Amino acid sequence: MSAVKVWRATDYIRMPWKNGGGSTEEITRDAGTGLDGFGWRLSIADIGESGGFSTFAGYQRVITVIKGAGMVLTVDGEEQRGLLPLQPFAFSGESDVSCRLITGPIRDFNLIYSPQHYHARLQWMDGVQRFFTTAQTVLVFSVADEVKVLDQKLGHHDCLQIDGNTGLLDVSVAGRCCIIELTQRG
Repeated sequence: MSAVKVWRATDYIRMPWKNGGGSTEEITRDAGTGLDGFGWRLSIADIGESGGFSTFAGYQRVITVIKGAGMVLTVDGEEQRGLLPLQPFAFSGESDVSCRLITGPIRDFNLIYSPQHYHARLQWMDGVQRFFTTAQTVLVFSVADEVKVLDQKLGHHDCLQIDGNTGLLDVSVAGRCCIIELTQRG
């Protein structure tokens, strides 16, 4: 039997960045406390100025701008294309990463996960969508004023988490949101 939990944006815990350069609101994670011991973690970061990112050796990261004009990332010395709102970008957590803000502060949405322990799939959806998944954990993160998923209504930046799925799950969503599917390896 799958367990469903709704995380409300008003309840997220703010914590300092690993490198001390800013702060993050943690949405949810699979295990651990602080900045260690998790297999996957979702968070929202506020970036007020250009600068370096924290490193997370052994992890994969997927970042998406959710507020502001965007940023340009430099990953291991190589400048990437401009990262505009709702365009996800994946990179290794051990890479040397810095950002240059395009026109001012931004807010970004982050998935950090251990590829040794999890297979992850992330996609942005808009409108009414239906999908089927065998993932053990499914996360639906809202970037709209209202997103409907299962029998729940999510507000802006709320997140629905389904854990313990063991079959083929039929999920319908209505609204602009990010869907993350996580399956434990081995």
